[in-house]
Amino acid sequence: MNNTVKLDRTLGLWSVVLFGLAYMTPMIVFGTFGALATASQGTTAMAYLVAAGAILLTAISYGVMARVYPVAGSAYTYARRSINPNIGFLVGWAVLLDYFFLPMVIWLIGAAYLTSAFPSIPGWIWIVGFIAVTTIVNVVGIAFANRVNFILMVVQLAVLAAFVFLAARYVIALNGPGGLASVTPFFKPEVPFSASVAGAAIAAYSFLGFDAVSTLTEETKDAKRTMPRAILITALAGGLIFIASAYVTQLAHPGFEFVSTDAAANEIAKTIGGDLFVTVFLATLVVAQFTSGLAAQASVGRLLYAMGRDKVLPSAFFGSLHPKWHTPLLNLILVGVVGLLALTMDVTTSTSFINFGAFLAFTAVNISVIALYLKNNAEVKPLGVLIGLVIPAVAAVCDLFLLWNLDKDAKILGLVWLVIGIAYLAYLTRAFQTAPPEMDFAE
Repeated sequence: MNNTVKLDRTLGLWSVVLFGLAYMTPMIVFGTFGALATASQGTTAMAYLVAAGAILLTAISYGVMARVYPVAGSAYTYARRSINPNIGFLVGWAVLLDYFFLPMVIWLIGAAYLTSAFPSIPGWIWIVGFIAVTTIVNVVGIAFANRVNFILMVVQLAVLAAFVFLAARYVIALNGPGGLASVTPFFKPEVPFSASVAGAAIAAYSFLGFDAVSTLTEETKDAKRTMPRAILITALAGGLIFIASAYVTQLAHPGFEFVSTDAAANEIAKTIGGDLFVTVFLATLVVAQFTSGLAAQASVGRLLYAMGRDKVLPSAFFGSLHPKWHTPLLNLILVGVVGLLALTMDVTTSTSFINFGAFLAFTAVNISVIALYLKNNAEVKPLGVLIGLVIPAVAAVCDLFLLWNLDKDAKILGLVWLVIGIAYLAYLTRAFQTAPPEMDFAE
């Protein structure tokens, strides 16, 4: 394989946005609705509104950093260049915990849906099938993956729109058109705001991946202009979809008690659309998981490529591109192999892997903006004190709050992962006597 092969710049603004939305998986608003409604005591729309506010502040910082450093690597690159090479390595290491295992979680959830629908077929067949198909699509090339992604996203958004429409029709049938103008999904006198905030900590998980589009920077046309806009549009579009969907769904089911909290959306789907719609809804959930897995695997493959190109990870393996397809073939295969761990795990255990790194990365990106502003960076300083200092500081506090509110097991696992990363960094830098290898920023 030839290390001089470069990533192809084929993606425009809306292609990048679609990849971001695919990574976030808009249908996740229904998959987590039961847990969110329970935590927020029926104020899911307010929970999403609070979460969206925090995420949009961080998205502004991502946009700033993507303009300054239009290369693959995301938070790893930003922290490395803005704060310190060692800090950058540890941020990248933390992000790996999120990126590396997220495809596995996505494939596991998709397989769980299919297993419930076809109990006679062993679950491992679905997991291996997910891994094989998504790996092949991503290996063939980002342009091909983009075309597949577009088709799958159209289907997912169409069913999501149908769910919202049927829920709205159900509300109108019960309470008339005025029933759609209720404020109860945002505010209930008997529900304390702290409940909505508790729900926001769960709702924030739906946004994980809005930043993943930054890993496609080197395959995006006019990246300095396109990438900041794509990041903000992805976060904003996701927020609007989540808030609107949660609002109408909460109106259709005003309470927060379900036969099964984990399957709350299925219960609501049957109420508003009948058995046929439940079948379509479940099928689309599986499609959504495939779409999300496609984008997740593409992103982690390119993150590993950036770290391999930097020689932080062995470059012969991680820093190579296939000479024909111009994709990080070995990285994509490795992610698929790691995904096979899903054969021995359940959803609850696997999801605890991915949250720690994401919130740590968000915090690091905000701190990176502040660092560049205080260093009088020529591109950040002119943005002013609001964007260069105030917004990233507030966003960092919000991200740390979300990090603090993770469950105990996730925090322990995250800290153990960081300790391993520190040990590897000490080995790499001869007990911190030398800096990690410099990143090659050639586009």
